[in-house]
Amino acid sequence: MRRLNKKKALTLVKELDAFPKVPDSYVESTVSGGTVSLIAFALMAVLAFLEFFVYTDTWMKYEYEVDKDFTSKLRINIDITVAMRCQYIGADVLDLAETMVASDGLKYEPVNFDLSPEQRLWHMTLLHIQERLREEHSLQNILFKTAIQGSRVVELQNEDSHTSFTACRIHGHLYVNKVAGNFHITVGKSIPHPRGHAHLAALVSHDSYNFSHRISHLSFGEGIPGIINPLDGTEKVSEEPNHMFQYFINIVPTKLKTSKIFAETHQYAVTERERVINHAAGSHGVSGIFMKYDISSLMVTVTEQHMPFWQFLVRLCGIIGGIFSTTGMLHGLVGFLVDVVCCQFQVGIYRKRKLRGRYQTVNANQRNCGESWTA
Repeated sequence: MRRLNKKKALTLVKELDAFPKVPDSYVESTVSGGTVSLIAFALMAVLAFLEFFVYTDTWMKYEYEVDKDFTSKLRINIDITVAMRCQYIGADVLDLAETMVASDGLKYEPVNFDLSPEQRLWHMTLLHIQERLREEHSLQNILFKTAIQGSRVVELQNEDSHTSFTACRIHGHLYVNKVAGNFHITVGKSIPHPRGHAHLAALVSHDSYNFSHRISHLSFGEGIPGIINPLDGTEKVSEEPNHMFQYFINIVPTKLKTSKIFAETHQYAVTERERVINHAAGSHGVSGIFMKYDISSLMVTVTEQHMPFWQFLVRLCGIIGGIFSTTGMLHGLVGFLVDVVCCQFQVGIYRKRKLRGRYQTVNANQRNCGESWTA
């Protein structure tokens, strides 16, 4: 009884076979079929190889949400060189609430404004990267994924302690409230004032003003590899002593999640404005470098995405099956058209020959041509 049931089950499974087997005696191998098969197999191998690279590649997904964090502090990372002596300038932050932020995290280092050949080479490279980033925004995705650590401008080495340095490098970081504010560098050191904000600039001669500057690095939030900020490498040279440089910065909180790093940082966009201070001509203001920043209420989450393995298998099967079926249909269609043309014009295997006083064709299916040849 068990053997009978087993036999019936095997018979049922055999009847469900959706892939009929063609006997070898029914299959005819041809040169054209072999050529098409070789082309199809080569095409399958190439496309499967390329599909593997698509599977190993990743892409960045951008999602937007409301930033609900208003209590944490915002870190400002600064590295700016100003073409004035350190004792003549001061840097600090004044936020929207007229709250002055202590600048204890900033260091003033006497340097030369001119760059060495090695520093100038890196500076030109950074400017070239910035230019490409403005033209090809997808380049930032590559920097995100590869997590390239951008090198800073090579620091100056004070080989001669008696050298008279004419510039000042201001570098370090500050922690400010997450509200709009103004980071500025102007003449004189800042002094506490109960009714506002002031810099002691009376002892500095107007002829010594020179706010030519180079921004080696300016970022907000946690410093992470893969981000080259819009102002990195900016260099401004002023011919006039009383000059105001303004940068209007819009900061966007950003969460970066890749296979190599997970961090919370900030990206920003910037617009620039500069003008000469001339009270006689109606151009009023204070000479210096002013960076007015505002924080967006939206937060961007950048996540590295990868193709699932099951999707890779589906695409691979689609490539192999599609090429196999398509080449088979094309081969059959081309063969049919060749037979019709050869039959119509009596060429190839359909060519007539004279045999025993009458004409007959070599092809046994000559009647398909619609003609009958007799003596």
